[in-house]
Amino acid sequence: MSQQGTFSPASRVLITLAAFVIVITGIKQAESIISMVFLSAFFTILCTPPFVYLQRKGVPGWLSLILVIVGITLLQLVVVSVFVSSVADFKSQLPFYQQRLQGMTQGLFDWLQARGLPVSASVLTSYFNPGAVLKSVVNMLGGLGALLSNAFLIVLTVIFMLVEAASFPDKLHRAFEGRLDFGPLDGFIDRVKQYMSIKTLVSLATGLLVLIWNWGWGLDYAPLFGLLAFLLNFIPNIGSIIAAVPAVLLALVQLGPGHALVIAAGYLGVNIFMGNMIEPRYMGRGLGLSTLVVFLSLVFWGALLGPAGMLLSVPLTMMMKMALETSDDTRWLAVLLGPEHGPPATGPEDQNAVDS
Repeated sequence: MSQQGTFSPASRVLITLAAFVIVITGIKQAESIISMVFLSAFFTILCTPPFVYLQRKGVPGWLSLILVIVGITLLQLVVVSVFVSSVADFKSQLPFYQQRLQGMTQGLFDWLQARGLPVSASVLTSYFNPGAVLKSVVNMLGGLGALLSNAFLIVLTVIFMLVEAASFPDKLHRAFEGRLDFGPLDGFIDRVKQYMSIKTLVSLATGLLVLIWNWGWGLDYAPLFGLLAFLLNFIPNIGSIIAAVPAVLLALVQLGPGHALVIAAGYLGVNIFMGNMIEPRYMGRGLGLSTLVVFLSLVFWGALLGPAGMLLSVPLTMMMKMALETSDDTRWLAVLLGPEHGPPATGPEDQNAVDS
C-alpha cells in the first residue's frame, strides 16, 4: 500500500497548505535577498536577447558580455540617479503640496456646503486623503530606489547569470536526457523571454510618451513620473491608474484643475494607444491575466517582497501561468488565472498569434 493512500484528500490539502505557508514565511524572512535575486533575474532576461544577438553577429562572447553589462549599468545609474534626486526633492516639497491639497479640498467642501449639500470634510478625508496618497507614493519610490541603488551586487549577479545562461540549458539536457520531455520547458523559456522583451519595449515607449507629455505642460518631476509610468506599466490595468494618480494630484496643486484634466487625458490617451493598439498587436491574446488576478498578485507579491514585489508581481504571475500551461494536469489553473474569455496560448494557432 502506497504512503499516499494513508492520507485522506482533506489531509493532503491541509499538508499542501501547511507547506505553502512554510515556504511563504521563508520567502518573507529572506525578502531582501530574494528581491535582489528576482531583480537580477529580471535584468538577465532583458540582457539575454542583445547578448545572443551580438554573438550571432560575430562579436566574441567576452566582449558581448562587457558591452551588455556596460549598457545595463549605465541605464541603472541613470534610473537610480533620477530616483534619488527626484524623490529627495519631492519629499522636501511634500509638506507644501499636502497643505495646498488640503486647502483646495476644504475649499471644495465649503463650496458644496454653501449650495446646501451636507458634506463632511472630516468624514471624507478619513476615507480618501490626497496628501496621504502623495506620501505613500513617495515612500514606495524611496523603497524601490533604495533597492535599485544596490547596483554593484545586482550587476555582479547578472554577470554570473548571463555566463551560466549560455551553458545551463545544455547541462540540463545532459543531466535529464531520456527522463524528461524538454519540449514544454523550452517553449516556456522562449515565451518568457518574448513576453518580457515585448513588455519592456512597450513600457519604455509608455514612459517616454508620459515624460514628453508632462514635460510639455510644465509639470514638475516629469522624468520621475515617466519612470513611474515605465515601471508600473508592467502591471496591466491598474498600473497605469496608480502611475497617473500622483501626477494628476501634483498638476492640480501646481497648475490648476484645468491642467490636471489635461494631464489625466494624456495618461488616458497614452494607455489606450499602447494598451489597446500596440501591445495586443505584438503580445497576442494568450498571455493575459484576469483583472482580479492582477490585483491579487499586486497585493500578494507586494506584501511578500515590498516594492520589488509590486514591480515584478505581474511578470512573476505570468511566468507561473505560462509554466502551468505546459502541463495537461495544471492547464486548468492557467485558465482560471487567465482573462474571462479566450483560451490560454497553448496551441499552434495561439503561438502564431503571438508571433504575428
